[in-house]
Amino acid sequence: MATFLGSIVLLIAGYAVYSKVIEKAFKIDDSRKTPAYTVNDGMDYVPMSWWKGWLIQLLNIAGLGPIFGAVAGALYGPVAFLWIVFGSIFAGGVHDYFSGMLSLKHKGAQFPQIVGKYLGKFAQKSIVVISLVLMILVTAAFTAGPAQLITQVTSIPFLMALVIIFAYFFLAAILPINKIIGKIYPIFGAIIIFMAVAIGGVLVFGDYTIPNLTFTNLHPEELPVWPLLMVTISCGAISGFHSTQSPIISRTMKKESEGRKIFYGAMIGEGVIALVWAAAGMTFFHGTGGLQTALAAGGPAGVINEMSSTMLGTAGGILALLAVIILPVTTGDTALRSSRMIVMESVSKWLDPEKKSAVILATTVLSIPAFLLSTIDYSFLWRYVGGTNQLSATIMLWVAVSYLLKEGRAHAHLLAGIPALFMTGVVATYFLYAPEMMNLDYTFSLIGGGIVALIVAVVYIRQILRHREVAVRNTIVEPNH
Repeated sequence: MATFLGSIVLLIAGYAVYSKVIEKAFKIDDSRKTPAYTVNDGMDYVPMSWWKGWLIQLLNIAGLGPIFGAVAGALYGPVAFLWIVFGSIFAGGVHDYFSGMLSLKHKGAQFPQIVGKYLGKFAQKSIVVISLVLMILVTAAFTAGPAQLITQVTSIPFLMALVIIFAYFFLAAILPINKIIGKIYPIFGAIIIFMAVAIGGVLVFGDYTIPNLTFTNLHPEELPVWPLLMVTISCGAISGFHSTQSPIISRTMKKESEGRKIFYGAMIGEGVIALVWAAAGMTFFHGTGGLQTALAAGGPAGVINEMSSTMLGTAGGILALLAVIILPVTTGDTALRSSRMIVMESVSKWLDPEKKSAVILATTVLSIPAFLLSTIDYSFLWRYVGGTNQLSATIMLWVAVSYLLKEGRAHAHLLAGIPALFMTGVVATYFLYAPEMMNLDYTFSLIGGGIVALIVAVVYIRQILRHREVAVRNTIVEPNH
């Protein structure tokens, strides 16, 4: 219990203190007009209140991610608490803040354009492909699950359920953001918050004993904590998917100082949600062995439904059903919307982003592969979402490093550089070790991942020295003649 409560306190303190450090490193200026006013196209660039932006951002980045991922991560035991807390504060919050604020700084630019600005054109072209693959996979995976559940609780056939969901996706992607998303997302955001608060309250005040911290790996199959925990729990610690979603809200902000509350704040909110569900998973089933048995029997959705129904009664069961259907859908629709925005920015020479026909065409083209993928066994999709997701997160952190170096922010680049190196090691080791990737020996994967991280660290140090040399040259005062 003490570890759980202490973790929540640390997350709140992280927002109160560390978010201000990150904001100071970025250097905000509320006198600058935001894209919501300078562009204001009535479609994507529309001014909205910060609290509505925060709720939409929370739902965009969360959905069922910090619930399903946290429950799966709970198999490792209380060590998952450490990753959620320190990942959210020092990695996820930094990632989300810079992804949103750099988009704001560059007129609401999408993730690939930001990458191109700070890491070069080759990186930009690569991340266009990576981002689109990630979002199509997310759209498909976050559609098939709810469709299957709709089929189970109603007489609607699976294919018809998919069509209904994609019809909503299409409308949400082509209509102005304040018409559908801006109106219903705050309601759905309230659901995910209420569920977390209710479950957390029952855990604390009910007849439950939340396990305290142990560094022992409690995974029933003895799967290694490094790097699998850091990929299993992404939403709730750090997730590259967030960098594709933040530009949606950057285009609606009224002033730069809202960024700390919206981007960093939503990440901390997601961390609290993940913490609650991870604690519930470890506690409700009396250990990781019981949790694994429950996951094998009913999957994450069945686990959430069983915990919610038992801990919160009939109302909890209804909420769990709504959450498992609604929340992934609200992630899928913004994934499709942001992928449409990325495509239209990438081909703006041929497609006018202000023409409704171009918007419809781009959305249709992206919907087709997502729909087809959702008709197959979607469980395998998650094996590829994890690695792609954390690769995107790592790239975004290096973008933040490049920005801070170019801006001459003294040692502030380390705020992004340290988590970037950490995630580089995670991703490199994961791609070598994971069964769906190279499936190499664990020891070899550790060594290989370490070598990759070391090489990147050397390049990083050389960039630091180069920028220092440039700064010194720029401060030399030429003598008067």
